[in-house]
Order: sequence, then C-alpha cells, then structure tokens
Amino acid sequence: MELKNSEYQIQGVPVTEIANEFQTPLYVYDADKIINQISTLRNAFNGVNLRIKYAMKSLSNLSILKLVKEHGVDLDCVSIQEVLLGIQAGFPKERILFTPNSVSFEEIQEAVELGVVINIDNIAILEQFGDVYQDTVPCAIRINPHITAGGNAKIQVGHIGSKFGISIFQMSHVKKVVESHNINVVGLHMHSGSDILDSEVFLMAANVMFDCAKDFPNLQFIDLGSGFKVAYKEEDIVTNIPELGKKMSKAFQEFCASYGRDLELWFEPGKYLVSESGHLLTKVNVLKHSPAAVFVGVDSGLNHLIRPMMYDAYHHIKNVSNPEGPKRVYDVVGYICETDTFGYDRKLNEVRVGDLLSIENAGAYSYSMSSNYNSRLRPAEVLVFNGVPHLIRQRETLEDLTRGQVDIFSSIPVKTEEASLD
Repeated sequence: MELKNSEYQIQGVPVTEIANEFQTPLYVYDADKIINQISTLRNAFNGVNLRIKYAMKSLSNLSILKLVKEHGVDLDCVSIQEVLLGIQAGFPKERILFTPNSVSFEEIQEAVELGVVINIDNIAILEQFGDVYQDTVPCAIRINPHITAGGNAKIQVGHIGSKFGISIFQMSHVKKVVESHNINVVGLHMHSGSDILDSEVFLMAANVMFDCAKDFPNLQFIDLGSGFKVAYKEEDIVTNIPELGKKMSKAFQEFCASYGRDLELWFEPGKYLVSESGHLLTKVNVLKHSPAAVFVGVDSGLNHLIRPMMYDAYHHIKNVSNPEGPKRVYDVVGYICETDTFGYDRKLNEVRVGDLLSIENAGAYSYSMSSNYNSRLRPAEVLVFNGVPHLIRQRETLEDLTRGQVDIFSSIPVKTEEASLD
C-alpha cells in the first residue's frame, strides 16, 4: 500500500474503492508483493539447487496457493487437510512436504497413500513407519537442533524444551532405528522459530544439520525451515536475505562437496512471502474518550486478527480516509467482549467516526487464525492481481455459523413446568 496523490493505493487501485466495493471488515492481499518476495528469496541463493516450500498454514486460501505455485513455489503442510487443499490447488504430490506433529499414525498413512513427502519428528512414529514401510517409502526426519531463536517465546520451536523434532542428542538412537528397520531417509529437516534476525543463527543450525548428514548416505535434500524476519515498523531490522543467501550458498556448496554430491536446499517461508502483502481494512464505529485514552472502536476484533493479543505482535495502523490529517494519539480496539486491542498509544492521522483504517502486515497468520468468537462472522478476502481486485473468499453469513450444528430439540419435545401461582 502506497500513498499517491493524497490517497492510499494498491497497484494503483484506491483502497477506499476496494473497501466500498467489498465492504468491511476485509482482508486485502497484494499479489505483486508476494511475487516480489519469491523473487528476492530465489535470487539471493546462487549456485545451489534451491526449493522454496510455502508454509501454507500462514495463509491457505486456494487463490494464494495457486499464485505461489505458478511462480515455482512448492508446499509445506502440517495437517492432512492442508495436504488435501494443496492437491486441490494443483500441486504435484512430489512437491508437497508433510510435517505433522502429535498426529496419529493413521494420518501419516493417509499422507503416504496420497504420495507426498513424509517428514517424521518422533522416534516412536519413525519405528512404526519402518515396521510398515521399511525401504519402500522414503521419508525425511525433523531434527531439533537445540537452538533458541525467534521473537515471542510461543514461536521459538528449536529449543530443548520444544515439542518439535527429534533431539540432536538422540541421533545415535535414530541411526539404530533407521538401520534396523531399513528406512530410506532422503531428507533432514529443522526449524528453529520465527522472526530470526541474524543470518548466523541459520548457519549455526545448518552446521548441525551438515554434521548429522554424514550418517545418512541417501539424502536428496536439507531443509532449513524458515523464520525470516519481516518489517512491522518502518525502523524494524529485518533478516538480510541477500547476505544470508551468499553465506548459506557458500556453506551449502562446501557441504555438498564433502558429502560427495549435490543436494537440494529447502526453505519453508510463510510469513516472509505473504505477511507484508496483507491489509485488514476496518471501519471506525465509535470514538470513546476516557481519562486514560481515546479509544477508536472498529468493526473487527481478535476474532479476525489474534496476533496482537496472542503474541503481543505489533501491526502498523494507517488512517486511509485521512492520510494527511494532524496526528493524534489513540488506542485502537475491537468489538469483541474481551480485551482486544490492536494498538496502544498509536499516533494516527486524526480519526473520525466512519473512517477507514488499515491494519498492516495482515497477510500471515491472520485470516488463517481467525474464528467465530462472539458468533461474529469472518470477513471476505480480496486479492489485487494485475491491478484488479478479485474476491477470493466470500464473507460469511449467519447460515455459516449454524452449518453442521444439529438441533435435537426440533424433534424432541421440551417439557416445561407451569409457573407457580402461589
């Protein structure tokens, strides 16, 4: 979103026009931003066979999936439902990685039947996998490198206390299981967390993986997960992707030379690809003055965007209707019957009832984590592609809230007692 001729635009389309056409609250995504992020990541890695696996849990709309697929991106899935959606979006099965945790073995068997790449993060499941498939079905193994990295503690997943992956301290056990069950391990995987700034963290984790790789002679890929930091504020420090690409490409080439052949290098960006493309458009319902703050109440809440409340995440907010008005300080809050503050003490261009606000960086883990809390409806989604806004998800209706519910009292009489007249 950029300010041109005193109005905010996306690909030349005034944001106010998009809001008027599709109504608020509304998620709007800029396809050009997603495409640019893909190109930036791909161009940063030279001399290596790079595969980008989009972490679809960040934003799973079918149109977004098809957009990234058409730009050569593969898929990273964490549930069988995501796998099925990926197949529906047209991804070839060999381009889909399935990395679940704490699922039943039956779900893994279903994924095997679908023909996707299986990634296992549990020794007990690995043993079951070997009992059933031995060397007939290849798999990857997710390793926990015991590296604490990332922003909020809830998105740090590579430390020793994390439920994800098999500890590097258990690799001798893993090797015995692989050998005794004749398991064909074709990939090693890790993911330390999200919002990682320092490229040295990725290199540290990569060296752990390279060291483990010597015990697996049939590898086809090393998957280093993701966690690239994007900007939420103008002054934010972000992951230096060109620097990371240069350093990692060199390190990976050296590893492949020592391993004896070239492997594929995989990354699994989600937030990096789609976060900055997304905008949650909301209308100002009320201005409420209190002794402590001036509250701007909008027609959305934590049911649509839970990240500020769940992760203390910062999302920049713009007054689209009054981009050049004088600055005032506000608390921007939602309409849910809980504390659902989008931003405290925000300097916004003067806000008036009826104004259109845009909550930025709403492409990743925003709609995909939304809910019907307070029986509120989830918003529509729009993708601006080639300068044209396209509806890619309809706004929910009341019928969507009750779909699947069974009213037993439509057929069972309810006995009531007459009120006493004493």
